[in-house]
Amino acid sequence: MTLARDEALALLTDPLSARRRRGAKRLRALADSTTAAQVRTALEREVLDKRTWETQYQLIMALGMTGDRGDVELLKTVALQPRSATMVNAALGDAVVRLGRAVDDDPTPALWCLQQDVELLADGALRAVAMLRLNFPDTAIADVLDYAEAHFHDLNHKYLPYWPAVAAAGWSGPRVHAFLSRCSQDNRQIIADAAKDALNGRYGNYVSVL
Repeated sequence: MTLARDEALALLTDPLSARRRRGAKRLRALADSTTAAQVRTALEREVLDKRTWETQYQLIMALGMTGDRGDVELLKTVALQPRSATMVNAALGDAVVRLGRAVDDDPTPALWCLQQDVELLADGALRAVAMLRLNFPDTAIADVLDYAEAHFHDLNHKYLPYWPAVAAAGWSGPRVHAFLSRCSQDNRQIIADAAKDALNGRYGNYVSVL
C-alpha cells in the first residue's frame, strides 16, 4: 500500500529502522518541501547510529528532494565524518549538489565534493550532475574531467567515469569529445555505452543504485 504523506512522516519516529527507511523512501518520492524540517530532524537523529546506514541513505536522499540551501552545512558536516558504510557518502554528494546551487548550473557544490578526500562523495555529486543535466562552464567541466581521468583506473572508484560520461551528453568542446572517445573504448561496458550515447547527444538510460 502506498503511504500518504502523514503516514510516511509518522514512520520517521518508528522504533524499527526498516520502517523509518520506508517512510524516508516515500518522502523522497513525494519531494514535498513541507516535510523538510521533519526529514532533517530525523536525519540528525539517525546519523548517531552507525548501524542504520541504509536508513541514513534514504533520509539524506529525501532531504535532497525536500530541503533547501540552508540544509547544506548539515550535509557537509555529516559528509566529513568518518564512516565504514561509504554508500552514505554517495547520498550526501547527491544532496549537496541538489540543494547547494545558487543557480541551476552552479558548479560550486559539485566541485566542493570533488575536492574532499571522501570515498564516494564525488560519485554521488557526479550522479546528481548527470541526473539534473547540469550544463557547467567550460572551466568547471575541465575540473570534472580532470577528476574523472585521474581516477579512471582507480580500483576504489571503479565506475567513477560513468556519471561524467552521462553528464557530458549536454557538454561540448574538444576536451569533452576526447574524454568521451576514451570512455567509448573502455572495457567496462556501462561506461562505454554511456559515452557512445553522449557522443551522439543522448543521455541514454541511467543506471543508479538505491
